[in-house]
Amino acid sequence: MINDNEQELIRVAVRYSQNAHAPYSNFKVGAAVQMEDGAVYGGCNIENISYPATICAEKVAIAKAVSEKSQKIKCLVVYTNANDPWPPCGNCLQFALPYSTVDTKVVLANHKGDIRVFKISDLAPVFYDFLEKIKR
Repeated sequence: MINDNEQELIRVAVRYSQNAHAPYSNFKVGAAVQMEDGAVYGGCNIENISYPATICAEKVAIAKAVSEKSQKIKCLVVYTNANDPWPPCGNCLQFALPYSTVDTKVVLANHKGDIRVFKISDLAPVFYDFLEKIKR
């Protein structure tokens, strides 16, 4: 079950998905992050003909937050036009971990209204455990 705040974050992610540049895959992704200070940032995926130069929506939103000095993610929402809710890729999970806590929520939503909720530590347990060890 999601709360009103998370529903609003989904709406932000949906709006950003409309800006996605996905001419090769037509896989449109929008992301929204709410930081612990309450600030909300959004992003969309930006494909490039050179596939490794493609930027995921999650990275765009997180980079915007960090560049504005927001440091810890409270909730990350990923919205896609896929038939199933789609999780962040491994690279995006690794990118998000230094700015996350064990309780950071990840909300996955799609165009059909399907929603799944996780903790980031559930999606990336090995990465998260490793990160916690190297922080000590």
